[in-house]
Order: sequence, then structure tokens, then C-alpha cells
Amino acid sequence: MTKKIGACISAVGGYAPPKIVTNHDLAKVIDTSHSWIVRRTGIVQRRKVEPGTPVSELASFAAMDLIRQRGIEADEIDLIIVCTVTPDMSIPATACIVQEKIRASKAWGFDLSAACSGFLYGMNVGAKFIETGAHKKAIVIGAEVMSSIINIRDRASYVLFGDGAGAVLLEPSDSYHLRIFDYLHEMDGSGSKHLYLPGGGSLCPASHDTVDSQLHYVHQNGPQVFKFAVRKLEQLSRQILNRNNLSIKDIDLFIVHQANMRIIDEVAWKLGLSNDQLVTNIQKYGNTGSATIPLLVKDALSDGRLKRGDTVLFATTGAGFTSGAALARWGY
Repeated sequence: MTKKIGACISAVGGYAPPKIVTNHDLAKVIDTSHSWIVRRTGIVQRRKVEPGTPVSELASFAAMDLIRQRGIEADEIDLIIVCTVTPDMSIPATACIVQEKIRASKAWGFDLSAACSGFLYGMNVGAKFIETGAHKKAIVIGAEVMSSIINIRDRASYVLFGDGAGAVLLEPSDSYHLRIFDYLHEMDGSGSKHLYLPGGGSLCPASHDTVDSQLHYVHQNGPQVFKFAVRKLEQLSRQILNRNNLSIKDIDLFIVHQANMRIIDEVAWKLGLSNDQLVTNIQKYGNTGSATIPLLVKDALSDGRLKRGDTVLFATTGAGFTSGAALARWGY
């Protein structure tokens, strides 16, 4: 009997722009304070690119970091999936630009747009290409230049977001114990009205009117987003654990989208997670959208929090509303 091929994460890369913007810096330009931001979000600082920096640059840096760590050549890559809501441009796909920048001449790829859930969606899509035997090496990148779509006049949203990129390399694994072994995703389109960017698409093509009306910035109904995130992160986490006959005590590390520390704390409390099971980095990066999960994985590895054989629960929510969860046993 042929052993089923699995997909494992064999390397992790990341990139955070060097420019650090603290809460005190923000307090100089908008009506806010360090204590208010920490109390409401848990964020102390975030990274921001210089104006005009494309997301492909961040994504390429993260991909090259991953390639160096794995000790491979870029032309060994078969597939590039770039998960982002801040592409360089509408066409071509940012994946095309990244492919050229990192010189992955034999790879094909595409962009995936699922807001903050993008990376987890992309990771599970990439895993399927590995599991079918179609590819041997797939890079999945979560990258955002959130500073390009956030309105400085919207205090509640402006303090939340940062720029950054993270990436994982997916490769085949023939061991059940060292692979991504389950995932689930959901979508609730009724939530579209609570978190959206109306300008620039076919509904509202760019014009003087859309710019003047500030339609090219993220619009967010914070309370609704908060309620959905807490409810869905708990629900999907329990659902995926139950169908794999696992309990929360079996989880070594909970890797959750870094949207807001209050959301993370509420979900952790509802699930009954201990401090040893929870890892966060929203304090230093803010909400980097689809980049939060791979950046968190990279930090957990660097800090020694994530170790070979650990059972990891991933969970995320995003605009759409999109949501998802995944289970993996860490192999490398």
C-alpha cells in the first residue's frame, strides 16, 4: 500500500521594515496616547515602510530569508502563493513580480486575497499541491503594506496596523506525525459590510470622487469585527480539535492571527489556554494582516517556543468575513 504524502513546513522566513513607529510617535500626529492604545489593542509599536515601497519588496525579502535558511536555490521552487490585500498593482499578480525578484525561474504562482485569513488559506492550498505530488517545494507568503490603505483620520483603525511579511516553505512528508494534518475554513459574506475597502474595484473605479470621498481606505465596524473574531476563533478551534479527537490540553502552541490583544485574550480565556500554550507578537508588530501568522511562527522558533514534535493549532479570521483553523505537528 502506497503511503500517503503529507505536507510539512520545512522553513520559515520573515521581514519587518526597519522603521519603528511607537505609540508615542502616533500621539504626536493624531489624537491618541500610548496608554489608550495599549489598553485598547495591546500594541506598543509597529513597523512601517517608506511611502511608495511595494509589497513585493517585503514578500521577496521574506522569501529569500526562507531560501537561505533552507539552503536551497530559488530555481528549486515550484510554486509561489502570495497572500495579500495590498498588491503592487491590480495586474500583474504580485506573485509574478516576486518570482522575478527572487529569480525563481521555474516557479508558477498566483495571488490569494482573503484579508487577514489569507495566509492560512494559502498555506492549506499550497499543502494540497504538495499532497497530490504535483509539486515538491511551494512557498506561501503573507505580506502587507497596510500603511497604504489606512486613513490617518480614522484613529481607531490607524493605530492597529503595521507592515511586514512572512513566508513558509512546504515540502513533502511521509510521516503522519510531522505534517499539516487537518484544516477547515468558513466564509460569511454577510460580514462584508463590516470590514471593507470600497474604492478601486469594478464597483467604484478610481476617480477624483472616490479619492475625495476617501474610499481607498479600509472602513471598519470595530465592535462587529471584534464579536465575530472572538466567536469564530473559539468555535473553529473547538471544531477542528473535536474532529481529531484532541483536547485543548493536547495543543503545545496556539498560533492565532494577531488582530488585537483583547481578542486574543478573550479567545484564550474561552478555550482555557495556559500561558505556555499562547504566543504573541502584536506588541511589536501590530496587525500586519496576512503576515501575522508566519511572522509569529518565525518568532516562536527563534524564541525556542516552537519545537520538533509540537502539536500546533492555527486559527484566523478576516474581512469577508473569512475564517479558518489548521492543525500541524512541527517537523523541522
